[in-house]
Amino acid sequence: MVKRDFTGRYRGSFLGVAWSLFNPLLMLAIYTFVFSVAFNARWGGGGDDKASFAIVLFAGMIVHALLAECLTRAPTLIVSHANYVKKVVFPLEVLPVVVLASALLHFAVTCWCSLRHACSFLMACPWLPFGLHRSAATCPCLALGTSWMLASLGVYLRDLYQGIGMIVTVLLFVSPIFYPVEALPQQYRWIVELNPLTMPITQLRNVVIWGRGIDWSEWWLGFAVALAVFAQASGGSSARGRGFARCL
Repeated sequence: MVKRDFTGRYRGSFLGVAWSLFNPLLMLAIYTFVFSVAFNARWGGGGDDKASFAIVLFAGMIVHALLAECLTRAPTLIVSHANYVKKVVFPLEVLPVVVLASALLHFAVTCWCSLRHACSFLMACPWLPFGLHRSAATCPCLALGTSWMLASLGVYLRDLYQGIGMIVTVLLFVSPIFYPVEALPQQYRWIVELNPLTMPITQLRNVVIWGRGIDWSEWWLGFAVALAVFAQASGGSSARGRGFARCL
């Protein structure tokens, strides 16, 4: 199912999976121009050149894109697979897992092509003011748990699909993707710090770009919250399945 989901969206297209690279690179180019040229934004700890700004920006964009794909597809997962509920005995909790695995594949393709093959980023690394370090693996529990809850609610609240797009856009701008948390006035930082994307984005940049160690106290707190969402959303799947069948 993961293979079918991953390849199905590109079936018949000439460029195939390469589309998963072009879209983030195009948006990266646009955001880099807007924020580094028009708004003259800079990152503390990085260089003043546009290549440095683009790499820091890219690290935040790919984390947001991973969660955004899971959230935007989750509300329609069960509705679009109604035959799995009505006609066969199927573990519905597998559907968000398929979406998450497919999103992780796109995440891996984007990272690999952009940082290892593509181009300008890796070739620019020797001239950047910071090194490129190995990253630690991150836990997708929050994305999966949230997808389970949205998939369940999407059966009863059909407007959720329309609203989740706005939420994903809001998360893009209240996450430290285009700016560091320290750039905000003190009275507004709590908004960004409560964002579930803040921790993985900052940790990824620390490990991958700036070569700093992981902040384990922050990491374990984020992991505990993600695990709580994961555990809460994973219970009672059989009872929900019967309710879905009646609703569909």
